[in-house]
Amino acid sequence: MPKLRQGRFAAHIYTLVALLLALASPSNFADTAKSTGTKYSYSDAHLHIVDFFQEGDPLPDLIRAMDKGGIDHAMISGIPLMKKWHENEPKRPRYYAGDDAGMYWYSATDSYVAEAYRKLSKEQRERLHPFLCGFNPTDKNADKHLRQMLETYPDVWQGIGEVLTRHDDLTALTQDDTPRANNEAMYRVYRVAAEFELPVLLHSNITSKRERNPLYVSEIKDALAAHQDVNFIWAHAGTSATLHRYQDKLDFLLTELEKLLADHDNLYIDLSWTVLEPYLLDKNQDAAAGWVKLVEQYPTRFMIGSDALGSYDKIAASLDEYTPFLSALSKETAQKLARDNFLALLPPKPISDKLANADQDKD
Repeated sequence: MPKLRQGRFAAHIYTLVALLLALASPSNFADTAKSTGTKYSYSDAHLHIVDFFQEGDPLPDLIRAMDKGGIDHAMISGIPLMKKWHENEPKRPRYYAGDDAGMYWYSATDSYVAEAYRKLSKEQRERLHPFLCGFNPTDKNADKHLRQMLETYPDVWQGIGEVLTRHDDLTALTQDDTPRANNEAMYRVYRVAAEFELPVLLHSNITSKRERNPLYVSEIKDALAAHQDVNFIWAHAGTSATLHRYQDKLDFLLTELEKLLADHDNLYIDLSWTVLEPYLLDKNQDAAAGWVKLVEQYPTRFMIGSDALGSYDKIAASLDEYTPFLSALSKETAQKLARDNFLALLPPKPISDKLANADQDKD
């Protein structure tokens, strides 16, 4: 739709017409960005509906925030860890790093997501895409949890993640072994993902806080090579806020991504907030040429997300922060990055169909 410049009255009429059209066609959200005044239509590819205390705002609030921000679709998941309020701590921590108390794996987060999702209207559910995450990635029983949840809520799940493997201070606080992307427990998870055609959103830091080299890149390489029938979404491109606090910028990150994308067709990159600066944009908000070139070279392999934690009032602003980078891309690539690439990875058929076919094969 072209911009109208015939005065304030015409602008009001234009906005009203756009909103009425959107309401008349609830299944067609392609013009959401234009009707809300934002430049792009988005899919939020990384969003948690609870925080590390398993608390979060209700999903109708998320739908309203999406409507306001031009966000057509959103991946939603819980958080697989619960922060302990230790007996010796006088004040309840506000974040997982608030004190030295540990974290423990919390499987009920998946049930919370499923029940909240099923309370929504059909039109609202079509815009949200729940991912399973409530399992311990060092436990070889994790695949059993996945199968149980898929059978209990077959009309809900569309992916797995965010799986928290190497995650600096966060996984250092877990009351268990440090998870790895290439351990046997995770390999069993990947086999479930392949069976049900579920993408896996995987957090696996590329290095530690102090090593200025891709210390852990072999872990994700192993997973990609061993499970070529699984589509992996690498959360934050292997970075984290803690890595940035210690190292500012990983000079080897772009080179490593270039090699991984060339070698593994099943690798997709989540460019959520820790990648935005200092990688995609510099301090002047100019797009980094090397990253623009890489995204244009692999236009279907990148996506963005807010990484919200149970609160949705800032998700639109988080995605709009990518505008300078999106504007440096071709129009087609920008829309794929902002919206379409995430949707293309979702399973083509409902889980219930897969389960029904499996039962027929048994008979």
